[in-house]
Amino acid sequence: MAFYPEGKTAPEELRTDRIWLRPLRTTDVDMDYDAVMASAEMLHLWGQHDWPREGFTLAGNLADLEWHEIEHKERTAFTYTVVDPAGTRCLGCVYIVPLWEGERALGEGAAYPADVAFWVRASEVAAGLDAHLLATLRDWFAKAWAFDRVVYRVSAQYAHHAGLFEAAGLSRRLNFVAKDGARWFVFG
Repeated sequence: MAFYPEGKTAPEELRTDRIWLRPLRTTDVDMDYDAVMASAEMLHLWGQHDWPREGFTLAGNLADLEWHEIEHKERTAFTYTVVDPAGTRCLGCVYIVPLWEGERALGEGAAYPADVAFWVRASEVAAGLDAHLLATLRDWFAKAWAFDRVVYRVSAQYAHHAGLFEAAGLSRRLNFVAKDGARWFVFG
């Protein structure tokens, strides 16, 4: 089964007064690397791993972006950069992927379910950018995408993120442990 319906086009962009979402490209390497490195400690909680590792380089980031760009073109996953309205500063990233093995029960009855995860630059959390992004994404998926079910996966270690989803009125639908031992909450 295809991850995204054949004949349907993934949206190219979305703009609000605070953010611009567009496909992540290799040409974003410098500003993406800056955001990743400025948010490394938070990203360790967010992803439950040591990415970005100590010594992570711009070349390593470029390899990651090349992989995300290929996935986007092949429609096996969609990665969007979150930039400021002028497109000059990376504020975060959005990942749209097939359901993980531990989430598959939530996809029953859905032909095209999706798992969504995102992060915003650590310096933008206090200003509520993550709440703005979540509200924006919920509306975007309801209006512009062809997925018939979208769930949001968050790290069990990143309490702020779980609280964000609860405050938005989303219900925790599932807790699961991935093969690597990472614990996740899934909201929908």
